[in-house]
Amino acid sequence: MNLSRKKSGFAIALSVASVLVAAPFKSAKAQVHPFSAFSSGGSDLSHWLSDVTLIGQIEGGIMANPARPNPGYNFGDFLADHANQVQLNQAEFTLSKAIDPSKNTYQIGFTLEGLYGSDARYYHLVGVSDQEWKARYQLIPAQAHVDVHLPWLTSGGLDMQAGILQAPMGVEGLDPASRAFYTLAYTSEYSVPFQHVGAMFNWHVTPILDVTFGIDTGNQTTFGSSDNNDKPAGYFGFNLNNLLGGKLRIVELSRVGPEDVWRGSSTISRYEANHAQRFWNDINATYQVNDKLSLTAEFNYLHDEGVRGIGARGQFAGTDAESFVSFLSYKINKDFTFNYRGEIYRDNNNSLVASFRGNNSYMNAIAGRPADLVPGASGHGTTYGDLSLNVAYRPDLGHHVRVFQLRPEIRFDRALNSTTPFNGGRNNGMFTFGGDAVIGF
Repeated sequence: MNLSRKKSGFAIALSVASVLVAAPFKSAKAQVHPFSAFSSGGSDLSHWLSDVTLIGQIEGGIMANPARPNPGYNFGDFLADHANQVQLNQAEFTLSKAIDPSKNTYQIGFTLEGLYGSDARYYHLVGVSDQEWKARYQLIPAQAHVDVHLPWLTSGGLDMQAGILQAPMGVEGLDPASRAFYTLAYTSEYSVPFQHVGAMFNWHVTPILDVTFGIDTGNQTTFGSSDNNDKPAGYFGFNLNNLLGGKLRIVELSRVGPEDVWRGSSTISRYEANHAQRFWNDINATYQVNDKLSLTAEFNYLHDEGVRGIGARGQFAGTDAESFVSFLSYKINKDFTFNYRGEIYRDNNNSLVASFRGNNSYMNAIAGRPADLVPGASGHGTTYGDLSLNVAYRPDLGHHVRVFQLRPEIRFDRALNSTTPFNGGRNNGMFTFGGDAVIGF
């Protein structure tokens, strides 16, 4: 692996980080208020604008693979898919006006986030940005939504977001500062949606119970002819908060709607794409044992009625995936945290887990265009296991640095039923190591 000839986003991020650690860095702003000059105005609009904030964040990383897989991809890995290559994962800026959850009054806010980097390849919306870029580093509108709080029905009121939304299902999300690991679990890649155009509602029924529901155009699709089918999808679920004296939180979300594509498919017709439903179900619980130790468990079940078209007897030929992910986080001291993630993921029909070669292959597959991908093992299904460990270094640097973290990670993946999907089909296991750096203002 020769990295000396290239300048990369990761190297730049590390260089900036070393400067910050070694010397004061006073020009950075942790949370810029671009309209702070309006704070002295007496109007409601002036006050509203004064609370608008601007933040930025950069992430780069690498996952090395000593097996040197051909054609150079870490099988089943999205965000660190290129083996032995440094990547600028994200450079993002977010302009937002937050809703104050402590006030049950009429409120309106917004979030606008633009993201550039290699992660953008997997988070496009069909018909918005998926055909604009061909290189590895691409640009997306990661979020663009209006946020409203309505003091209706209960003392907690109703929250609404409408526009381009990050999908709410699952434990791990796009923001690297909000998750424990650089890489994602199989569940977070293949069994939860990523991005929507639609509206989500969260009704605060009691201090313990929140009810969630919403409607959208589908996973990573938009309106009209850009969609991969013609029907909407939607969410329903609940949060249980403040259980066991505030130590336990449970989140359940289910989702139903057609997600298959009929364009370019040899097995899926337009009727099947519009009528074969995909059922996503995810429940996770986080227990804060004490100030240092927290435990999280996630169960996920996905069933799609028609991903494999029509069966021999004229019925939909579906697919299933079940998984369990466990997380452990132990705060060693104020700067260092040990993280563990273990997962069992069953791809019952070998229809979900794959590697997408080429910078546009993943979105081409969602849109129904020709896509260069490396499928999983052939046969009746594969059970994947993965174990990831890291020690995250996240000091408070001050000097207006909002977040700084280094996360060296080791990971071992294995096909537990002796298939050989890894390293170009040569092995039933894959060992990778590396990590990422994140800095944000």
